[in-house]
Amino acid sequence: MHTSLSIRKVFEGVATRHEMHRMFNRHRGNPAMAEGEALHLFAGEWFEIAESEHDSMLEILPPLWMRADMFAMREFMVGSVTSIFFALAIDGRRRWFHGYCDLSDRLSPERMKAAIIERESRPVRAMTRDEQLEHIWSSTHDDYRGYAGERWPLAMRDRRTVLVYAGQSGTVLKLLDDLTEAEIAAKLPVQFRHLPATVAA
Repeated sequence: MHTSLSIRKVFEGVATRHEMHRMFNRHRGNPAMAEGEALHLFAGEWFEIAESEHDSMLEILPPLWMRADMFAMREFMVGSVTSIFFALAIDGRRRWFHGYCDLSDRLSPERMKAAIIERESRPVRAMTRDEQLEHIWSSTHDDYRGYAGERWPLAMRDRRTVLVYAGQSGTVLKLLDDLTEAEIAAKLPVQFRHLPATVAA
């Protein structure tokens, strides 16, 4: 039985090699990882990479399979979820992407490909609130993000948290989903702070 999860962009811009490998581990510390129930964390995530990173991943191991514009990694991240690397022509320009697809659904790579092309073909560059939050999570150092533990109310436990203040009076953590517009703007890189916000498509 395959999962039916949203296809979602988790990083704005072209990830460097270091950023790409950090995002491979962006769910490290999530309680679901320890419980072996992490399939839903990965399936549907995607981000853009450089051609050199795409090609280097192709050279690591023989792929599980190859098609004209994509290939699947032989090693699975969790369960039936593995990395799919795409080389896509978007608006007349070649671009490269990484995504996690649940291969128990044989159509999932094609659906992700279509979603990436649709998302990246929009005429106005913008980010949804969810994309802003995912970018913040992807780009925040492990020391400044985590998961709500026993000190949090039961209803909030295991949800993602980020550091919003550190000073002489102590540190303040906040649920990622509860960040205000001002806190989101402060945590986004300067070049993304003034992109128009959109609702999810």
